[in-house]
Amino acid sequence: MPRLLAMVLLGLALNAAQADTLLFSPQGYRIAQYRSPTPSTVDGAQTLDTPALQHLLEQDPPPVLVDVYRRPWLQGRFIDNEPHANLPGSLWLANTGDGELEPAWQDYFSRHLRDATAGRLEQPLVFYCRSDCWLSWNAVKRAAAMGYKHLYWYRDGLDAWEAANLPLQAARPQPFP
Repeated sequence: MPRLLAMVLLGLALNAAQADTLLFSPQGYRIAQYRSPTPSTVDGAQTLDTPALQHLLEQDPPPVLVDVYRRPWLQGRFIDNEPHANLPGSLWLANTGDGELEPAWQDYFSRHLRDATAGRLEQPLVFYCRSDCWLSWNAVKRAAAMGYKHLYWYRDGLDAWEAANLPLQAARPQPFP
């Protein structure tokens, strides 16, 4: 009986390991189930709550806020299927939090970050999406891989900002060439 139990446990462990590999790319980006519980941290960034973000926004220079919420892309344009608001002053780089980016989307991400930071890798950047959203987690990892040095993850994102009754602005994604 102990041998059977050991075999069952080994099988469960292998299945769990296989499930984890299906959730992440070989480079470590989340590639599935983007709206699910996230870890409390991401390598290369400091995790922020709402009061910490408000304090950071008072700093000089203020951080660049980067919203990576998804927007459908069809036949060469973003589809406005629902209104979207974000934190005032945010740069909306739609669809750049996916775990696997096609080269055109990677170029979109890097070009807009370069423009927003004037090419300064030390410019603070805050990435966010919604709560329980891996898109901003992926975007932080991607920016770190590009060499950005002062990265922040607003983990609970737009949902926490709204819950604090803080102002929002109507949003449009940055143009995609």
